[in-house]
Parts: sequence; C-alpha cells; structure tokens
Amino acid sequence: MSDARSRRDLEEGIQRDFSRDMSYGDYLQLDTLLSAQVPQSDPQQHDELLFIVQHQTSELWLKLMIHELRSARSLIGTDDLAPALKRLARVKHIQLTMTHQWSVLATLTPSEYAEIRPFLASSSGFQSAQYREVEFLLGNKNAEMVKVFGHEPAAQAALQTLLEEPSLYDEYLRYLARHGYAVPAELLDRDWSQPYRINEALVDVFADVYAAPSEHWGVYETCEELVDVEDNFQNWRFRHLQVVSRTIGHKIGTGGSSGVDFLRRALDLTFFPELFEVRARVGG
Repeated sequence: MSDARSRRDLEEGIQRDFSRDMSYGDYLQLDTLLSAQVPQSDPQQHDELLFIVQHQTSELWLKLMIHELRSARSLIGTDDLAPALKRLARVKHIQLTMTHQWSVLATLTPSEYAEIRPFLASSSGFQSAQYREVEFLLGNKNAEMVKVFGHEPAAQAALQTLLEEPSLYDEYLRYLARHGYAVPAELLDRDWSQPYRINEALVDVFADVYAAPSEHWGVYETCEELVDVEDNFQNWRFRHLQVVSRTIGHKIGTGGSSGVDFLRRALDLTFFPELFEVRARVGG
C-alpha cells in the first residue's frame, strides 16, 4: 500500500471517528457558551446583548492572554527565550484584537446605554479578576486588589499566588543576571508582592544593550517585545477611556469607581519603566 493511500485511509478514519464521537458544537461546548448570555432587562432592551457579548469575549481573550503570559514567564525562567518571544508575539495580537473590539461597544450611544445601565446593578469591569491577573503578571502588583475578590475564593487565591510570585519582568531580570548582565542585586531577591519601582542602575544596563544591539540581539529583541506589550496595553486602556467618555461622560462607574477619571489615572501606570527611560539615553 502506498504512503499516500495509507495517509488518506488514516485521515478518512479520523474523520469518521470525529463525526461519530464529537461534533463541532460538542467540542466547543456551544450549548453552554451560547446560553451564557442572559439579559437582565425586563422588558428586554435591544442593546443589552451587545454589552454582554462584548465583555464575555473580552474575558475569553484575557483567559488566553494569561495562558500565554504564564507560559512566556516559565520559558524565560528556563532560559528558553525564543519560544517565550513567540508567546509574547501572540499576546500582542490578542491585545490588538481587544483594542479593535472597543469599536463595537462604541456604537452604544449615551441614550442606549442609559436604557440598560439600571440592570447592570453594581457589576463593573473593575471586578474582572482575569484583568487583575494580567496586571499582576506584567508587574502592576497591588495587594488591595486581592481583597476585592473576597466573594470569589478561587479568583482571590489565584491573585494571591500571582501577587507573591515574580512577574514576567522580574523573571526577565533574573534571566539577564544569569547571563552575565549587571542587574542590581536588590531586584533579584525582593518582596515580589510589592509594586516594582524604577532602578537607575538597571537603566544603565539597558543603555549598554541599546548602544550595541547586534552584540545583545536576543536581549535587545526581548526588550522591544516587552515595550510592544506595554504600548499595546496602554492603547487598550486609552481606547477604553475614549469609549467610556463618549458613552457616559464623567458619570460615576457602575462599580462605584470615578469612571473616566479612574481610567485616565491608569494611563500613568507602567510595567517596564527602565525600558522607556533608556530611550532618552539612545543616541544622546
């Protein structure tokens, strides 16, 4: 029997087994997924489904982003830089998708949002545990955020674990130290639960990398990948701010936050401060 015939028979057998044992809907659990949109308005408001789908899909993308960031962190921890960069490349595409997705919610006018807002009660994106997981993985640690999820034990436990673990950036700095870069010792053995603070000595390390990128290509490329991730994150934050501003203006958010003002303050947060600070040194 030829190799082509054997391969064709195998493929046909797999297809028969798949069609007999599991359908597309079964594999994706579409019955569960498509029944998870439960509008609370009565009578049902047309635009509530948009609001639900927008946020549910965001949570799915966040789930995948967490999966990829965890993997990238682990790979960097074992000096497997190339596959870690592949994970970060995927994260960047997820971020772009999430940013573009705001354009759908932006079709919700203030009048339309006013019709569904009473049914949102106190629910808010501020309460997204997965969003906090992403921030913790990238280094924006805040122990107070863990307390917010006291009513969700599993989410709270996951956040507490991430709070006490090195972030992606922490792991990258440890990688640099293992490969002979003069990373300050205080950055390698610290309380991981504390927010990261800029270290001028580390800016010097990165300045050497950027002064001769061809001599440090893997490190240089990783630095730029991290900058891309932060840049995309800031674009997502800014687009969120724009959509909230055009939809509710300066009203208080449903979760009790200051809404637009809260989102604007978030734009001042940074994950990898030295990678932006070093830019003032390049070519200077």
